[in-house]
Amino acid sequence: MAVTAGTGLAVERRGPVGWLIFDRPQAANAMDAAMFDGLPGAWRELDGDPDVRAIVVTGRGRAFQTGLDMAALAREPATLREATRRTRDGDPRLTGWHLGLSTPVIAAVNGVCAGGGLHFVVDADIVIASTAASFLDPHVSVGQASAWEAVGLSRRIPAAVAARMMLVGSGERLDAARALQIGLVSEVVEPSGLEAAAQRIGERIAGADPRITRARKRALWAGAETGLTAALRLTAASAQDITDTTGGKPSDAAGSPERGQR
Repeated sequence: MAVTAGTGLAVERRGPVGWLIFDRPQAANAMDAAMFDGLPGAWRELDGDPDVRAIVVTGRGRAFQTGLDMAALAREPATLREATRRTRDGDPRLTGWHLGLSTPVIAAVNGVCAGGGLHFVVDADIVIASTAASFLDPHVSVGQASAWEAVGLSRRIPAAVAARMMLVGSGERLDAARALQIGLVSEVVEPSGLEAAAQRIGERIAGADPRITRARKRALWAGAETGLTAALRLTAASAQDITDTTGGKPSDAAGSPERGQR
């Protein structure tokens, strides 16, 4: 395990799967100044490693991620001002999506995910959870107007559920079973099996040609952001680029059991 010194983050490589772990369990993995500043570099380190084909983001201890540690940031006014500026300017730089990562991201939600922690869920490509996971957006309950997380949620779950979470605040919490029912997560496992489940998904992703995987990821997100027609055009262009570079031959990673399926 490589711990990014003093950041409250652990960066690991387990075969072809990179792991980004929130490691401030004593503070429910909330972001202090060091974690806030260290996240962009940790994401980019894994995304820039050609041997990393998927990234899992998870938390140490009983919490997944609980947003900004306001008590700690009160002692770091420069970081608090920077966080406020980034939110105002639409440039949070917290998640892989914010930073434009091309590597697929799996969120493995091990416990409480609250407030700003929801960024890491709604911006992941795949989300799984343990039975101990729960999700809430307490901003309104503590007098904060930020709606970034609510907007992201409304893209992943029914708008009425997202609105209720946003407007009721800390009094409205989704457990793992409800999150699975509404499609916020795609799998729920026992806590002891969460890391193995995330690693298994990452290794399956790693079995494909990374160029194709990244092209498909771009197309999926383009569909969410720009609409169907633009996404299909991007998909066609990406497929042609890959065909041009391979001469139309299957990639080395195409020997999976699904090869030849349509």
